[in-house]
Amino acid sequence: MDKRPTIIDVATLAGVSKSTVSLVLQQSPLVKDQTRQDVRRAMSELGYVYNRAAANLRSANAGLIGLVINDLRNPFFTEFATSLQMALSARGYATVIANTDEDPGLQAQVVGAMLEHSVSALIVSPAYGAESATFDAIARANVPALQVLRRVVDSTRFPFAAPDYPEGSRLATEHLLAQGAKAIAFVGGLEGRAVTQLRMSGFLAALAARGLQPLHLPGRPGRAFGREAAHRLARDHGQIDAVLCFNDLTALGLLTGCAELGRVVGPDLKVVGFDDIEDCAQAFPALSSVRCDIAGFGRAMAETVLNWLEKDQRPAPETVTPVTLVPRASSLAK
Repeated sequence: MDKRPTIIDVATLAGVSKSTVSLVLQQSPLVKDQTRQDVRRAMSELGYVYNRAAANLRSANAGLIGLVINDLRNPFFTEFATSLQMALSARGYATVIANTDEDPGLQAQVVGAMLEHSVSALIVSPAYGAESATFDAIARANVPALQVLRRVVDSTRFPFAAPDYPEGSRLATEHLLAQGAKAIAFVGGLEGRAVTQLRMSGFLAALAARGLQPLHLPGRPGRAFGREAAHRLARDHGQIDAVLCFNDLTALGLLTGCAELGRVVGPDLKVVGFDDIEDCAQAFPALSSVRCDIAGFGRAMAETVLNWLEKDQRPAPETVTPVTLVPRASSLAK
């Protein structure tokens, strides 16, 4: 080898993560004996020499996890980030959090900065677009990284985890039909996005099974779009008597729009949101929603990444967590 071997070279040859090599070098008891032997063998083959002085300079960043979120303004993502950070803190790890505001360029920038500061692992709820700028850098650094809530690259390279979005929309649609709905619209979600397709898939399947035609009003999900959609439905789609929204923020905006129009939510128009953020139970009428247990999901992702770091247990390419429906006044016929 022409250049001096690095910890990444050792990790690649041993077939483990950079963080696992670091744990071996620190003589951590958390590493399995076989893994420790594989790392030591790779070090010997490469002629790798551990620079303990340099490692001590980096020790301030030991146990630092990077968390990158596409939209922290949305309470769904905020609750996830908070739950995950608290779970990591309870295990002695610090978390550095960045909001990318759906900007892939900013995402690449903050991920690069986190890698420069030697984070032990990354958990990314990614923005769409220019994916290689972010994930190629992570691959070169050989740092364990999870995609959560959205998948933008191959999950065999970067494991993916999310709630069961298709099942959630199926449950919501079946509920609306059971409440007497005849024409159901799906409101929100940008066309062509994988997360939109997932959140719509159960809705489409449930309607197709009954020979019913779906209506999709696509748009950037949020309160403003939901309010606008209420007016569009009243003006252009009077036959629609039930709505499943892409997320709760859209549904809450739709409730506002219906109030402006004097349309009674529940008896006149049945509405279900998605995510079950805290505001759902406090709205008027109280908003039915697909509950993703996002706090529990955050704790589960903390456990997943720590098992990867401490026990070298790489997660499965795809993890899907269960969802439930929480019916409230907004979707009940009475």
